Amino acid sequence: MADTRFAITHYHDAAAINRQLDELISKPIYTIKPEVLKQYEEEYYGKKCVKSKELVDEAKAIIPGGVQHNLAFNYPFPLAFTKAEGAYLYDADGNKYFDFLQAGGPTVLGSNPKVVRDQVIDLLNTCGPSTGLFHEFEYKLAKKISDSVETVQMFRMQGSGTEACMTAVRVARLATGKKNILKMGGAYHGWSDQLGYGIRVPGSKFTQASGVPLYLFKHTQEFFPGDLDDLERKLRANVLRGGTAAVFIEPIGPESGTTPLDYDFNKGVERLCRKYGALLVFDEVVTGFRIGMAGAQGYFGVSPDLTIFGKVIAGGYPGAGGVGGKKEYMKYLGAGLDDSGMKIKKAFTGGTMTANPLSCCAGYFTLEEIDKQNACQKAGEMGDRLTTGLQEIIAKYGLPFVAWNEGSVCHLETVGTMHYSIDWCKPWKIPGVLSATSERKKEMQYMGAAYMAEGLVTLAGSRLYTSAAYTPKMIDQALQCFDKVLANVAVKPAE
Repeated sequence: MADTRFAITHYHDAAAINRQLDELISKPIYTIKPEVLKQYEEEYYGKKCVKSKELVDEAKAIIPGGVQHNLAFNYPFPLAFTKAEGAYLYDADGNKYFDFLQAGGPTVLGSNPKVVRDQVIDLLNTCGPSTGLFHEFEYKLAKKISDSVETVQMFRMQGSGTEACMTAVRVARLATGKKNILKMGGAYHGWSDQLGYGIRVPGSKFTQASGVPLYLFKHTQEFFPGDLDDLERKLRANVLRGGTAAVFIEPIGPESGTTPLDYDFNKGVERLCRKYGALLVFDEVVTGFRIGMAGAQGYFGVSPDLTIFGKVIAGGYPGAGGVGGKKEYMKYLGAGLDDSGMKIKKAFTGGTMTANPLSCCAGYFTLEEIDKQNACQKAGEMGDRLTTGLQEIIAKYGLPFVAWNEGSVCHLETVGTMHYSIDWCKPWKIPGVLSATSERKKEMQYMGAAYMAEGLVTLAGSRLYTSAAYTPKMIDQALQCFDKVLANVAVKPAE
């Protein structure tokens, strides 16, 4: 029987949200008042984050930018965090924060849950983190994923979501004999060369892919989010270019839903993939085991050929990635040195630390607990409460900001950077778009710094993940902190 427990209690009106986002980017920038930002810099960061400042200043000598992780907030300087527990984070100076980053999405149970940690410690005491050989948790994790997600008949672990996407490209080309890959504009499928195309801003093509030779994008294309007509035009054109091997989509929209999609969109993509003989690849790095145990595909009633996993499948531990799908496609991912006698070309993939016992153990017990605790739904309820509260605060202060959520994936758009798009038929407008997104991104950093100073850790100041560790009381307390920030927002002064 299919699992019908999902984090999304009601699906949003995508068209209405996109209209609000259109209005947002048509208006002047609203941001934290300069005098308030200066006060945060002096009174909070200058006096209460001294140890973080010292650590980062030392790190800058040997680490570019002073930090190793792209999710670290760098304005006015990165904070050093030393403790994570449930819904809270603690920095080196002992300051306490509500954790709406949740490590970028993996921790549906909340950060560092004891029930998983104890199992990991036991494994470390007996086996250690890695052997390079088969371990029972490889099977247990794969079986749990396969039992939960209907389309996953087989599963191959990878070291990250990026690696899993790279692998899916190779499998699709082997399975179909075609070369072209289509992805949704603005979507993020890792940082590999071929998929570093059309990221962040729809229509941006190669402009965000510094360091990648353009010839590597010969077989990569993008289509505009939510636009089935555009997708079909590109699929039809590819018939004359050797066909399309795969269409990659994030099921809730590019960049974890920053451009909302109509509910029926995924079904439409599936129909077009069948019509043109392309594999449908669902990137569920964010949504897998966060939207529900059956994934976003279970919620939307779609049967992708391949599914990309990451983040949640290792519960916040390193080495979180994998590809699952139908046996007829997964046969290209056989591992090991045995000769089965089957004449099947293998998609070249691997990794010394891939599917290590630590990651598989953490992943298995994380999924078990998510299932037992009904954590997806609980986190989704907290996401609904947070979003409703944010919408009320926005209305209270008459701000043009937009808040919505897909279950426990919540959005608070104050500048709408990712709602811009590039039209190559009007190249004279491209510099203006890139300039506007850059300017607005800077203001988003300032808003993020203000949130942090009020005890709120967010993802880039615009995305928030809730977990099952949150309670209604915690959400209400966090909303009071958001209120303090949004009460001090005004139109950006002219420079």
